[in-house]
This record gives sequence, structure tokens and C-alpha cells, in this order.
Amino acid sequence: MRAGDLHIAYQVVGDGPFDLVFLPDWVNHIEAQWDEPRQESFLNGLASFSRLILFNPRGMGASDPVHETPNVEQWMDDLLAVLDAVAAERPALFGVGVGGVTSILFAATYPERVRALALYNSTARGSRASDNPFGITPRFLDELTRGVEEHWGDGSYVSFLAPEDAHDERLRRSLGRMQRLAASPGTAMAVMKIMLAIDVRHALPAIQAPTLVVHRTGAPVFTIEHGRYLAEHIEGAIFKELPGEGHIYWASGVAQALLDEVEEFLTGSRSAGPPDRVLATVLFTDIVDSTATASQLGDRRWKQQIREHDAIVRRELGRHRGREIHTTGDGFLATFDGPARAIRCAVAIRDAILEEGLHIRAGLHTGEIELQGDDVAGIAVHIGARVSAMAGPGEIMVSRTVVDLVAGSSLEFADKGTHVLKGVPGEWQLYGVET
Repeated sequence: MRAGDLHIAYQVVGDGPFDLVFLPDWVNHIEAQWDEPRQESFLNGLASFSRLILFNPRGMGASDPVHETPNVEQWMDDLLAVLDAVAAERPALFGVGVGGVTSILFAATYPERVRALALYNSTARGSRASDNPFGITPRFLDELTRGVEEHWGDGSYVSFLAPEDAHDERLRRSLGRMQRLAASPGTAMAVMKIMLAIDVRHALPAIQAPTLVVHRTGAPVFTIEHGRYLAEHIEGAIFKELPGEGHIYWASGVAQALLDEVEEFLTGSRSAGPPDRVLATVLFTDIVDSTATASQLGDRRWKQQIREHDAIVRRELGRHRGREIHTTGDGFLATFDGPARAIRCAVAIRDAILEEGLHIRAGLHTGEIELQGDDVAGIAVHIGARVSAMAGPGEIMVSRTVVDLVAGSSLEFADKGTHVLKGVPGEWQLYGVET
């Protein structure tokens, strides 16, 4: 099937009473995974109680390669395209490792499309920070990157990812083949760095689907603390610890126990109510010095300028999948289901408006918003308005949250320092979009 100009490989297995999308770690090939008996058994187990949907996101496995390293927002687009192609209106999502990152963002952004969420050995932020002391250190990331560069495709990672099966030479060869088919070493290193740089902790409170978090007590890379953090910050989440080391979901020491936990959770879960909160990127725009410009031009010319301005904004919102919420006389409030396209929309609006002789400022923030009919509310909307107010003529200002979510995109930013936003607790680090 196609997602834009790209072909996305997918499979549908089983005919159970509900749809289940399985998002394993990106080191995957949807054809080759059936050649490994342990992996085949695990997938058949999932298909025994669901209609199982599998796919490779762009740049990975059997899907089209891409020139630039893909990012989570694009992988969410691929997931949406697959769901539409197979008529899966409201599936459950089961994410493993960094596949859980995509699952978390999708569940928060499209709550009406997610029946339930299961996560295994996953994380909300992979890298270490002052408020994430159990994250991966820069030194460990360097070791992982060096290991990928030196050993990608030889299967030696089996001793790290599935130590209980490290003695199995056939499995070592199978894992090596899977790595080679999933991605090149360069792509593997680039994707790994991007995925470990993403921070989706702010999305956790927006998840409304019933959630199961399963983690191995001795998991490498994303240690047990990552799983505990997820469970503590997703409302109502069930947390299950499984003994043992390793990460691979189909390893002999964990596969059946994990299957049992997921099946019990999904087949016994109740449907969530209609969503009233979603994760979204909020965009505010307004014309700089509009009062002075209106006085200078006169009513008739100013009204014509406003009509042209509004037409440009609505055209770009349509091109970038933005949703117009309302106008503010000389500006717009709009929301997006992805921060990268929201930024590109703001740039397109600014440049097109400039050709009409006007300057705008814009501000963007990603957070949980409250749906109130055709309107939106909540602290994220308030923050977006304050970020916009900090922008100068022709400037597009974004919060740190937006920057964290577009890691791996071609977008560039200039650090504008930390600021106190009126009516918003704490200090906020802001960035200007560089184009």
C-alpha cells in the first residue's frame, strides 16, 4: 500500500474479534520474522485471539527506503495509512522497545483510534537527564553506536538482547540476518540515536486507553525503572514485572509469559469512553502591528488584506493537515496531529504572508488539550499563546517540548533561552525556527 509517495509493507494475520497492531522494535522485516520459529510462534499466539496487523514503517524492512532518516511523526503517518488500508477503526496497540514510543504518541494523539495499549520493555525517554536519572548515559550510547557499527548483521547482539538463548548458534545467525534485512548499519545508527533522543513523557497523561506495562526486571538499555515510570504516569495503567534479563520479546525465557499477560489484558479489557482530551500541537499566529497597519491602509484596503491573509492561512492549514479552531481578528488558532508539519505550516504561512507585505509572528507548543465541541482549551493552549507572544516580527517560536518531538527531522532551531511565561508555572526553554 502507499503512504504518500512511499510503499509501506504490511500483513494481516488471523480473524479474531478485535484488531491488534503489533509494533516491535524497528529492527524487523515482516517477511523474515516468520523464518525464526520462536518469533513465528509468538506472532501466531497474538493472531490466535486477534486480527493481527503487522507493518514495516518507511525506511525499514520491506517498506520503501528513504533518503533522510525517518522520524516518529512519519511512522505515525504510516500507521494511520495502514489502519485505513485494512479498515481497522479502533485497534489495540502493542509496542515493544522503541515501538512503544510510536504507540505512546499515537495513543495520545488519536485516542479515538486506540482501543487499548500494551507496552513491553519500553520507555518515555531513553537518554539520561537531571529528571531522568535512569536513562542511557552518553557513554553507553557511544558504546551502543560503536557496537552497531562494528557488529551489525553478525548476530552477536543475541548475548545482550536474549542471554538465555546466547548458546543457540542458529538463533545468532537468524538475528544477524534480520538485522541485515531490516536496515543498513548507517541507518541503524541514525535511527537509534533519534529514538533515544525523543522525549514523550509529556504525552503520558493524555493516554486514555486502558494500558498494560510489562517489563523484565533485568532488561538492558531500558531498565526496569523505565517501565515503572510509564506505569506511574499513565493513568490507571497496570504494571507487570517479569523475571529475567534480555529484551527480545520472543526469547525462550519470556515469550509465553508475555503472551499470557497481553492476552489476558486485551481480551478482558473494557472500551474507553469517547475521548475528551488529545495530544496536539497548538499553533498561534497573528499579524505584527496590525492596528498601525490598518490605520495606515484604511478600512477598505485593510479588509482586503485580511481576506488575503485568511485565505493564505486556510490554504496552508489544508496542505499541512491543520485544523482551524478559530480566528482572532488578525490571527489564527489551529491544531495539528504532528509537530513537524505544524512547524512547516507556520513557515509556509509566514513566507506567503510576507509576499503580501505583512509580517506575522507564530508560536507552537505540543501538549494535552481539552476538546470542547469545536473549541479547545487547557494549559497547552495557554502555553502556545504565551510562546507566540514571545516571538518577534517574522519569527516562529516553539517550546522545548516541540523540539524534543521532532528529533531526526531536517528542522533546525536557535536556542532563545529560558523564559517565564505569564500565568504559566516555572521557566520555559524556547527556540526559534531557523529557515
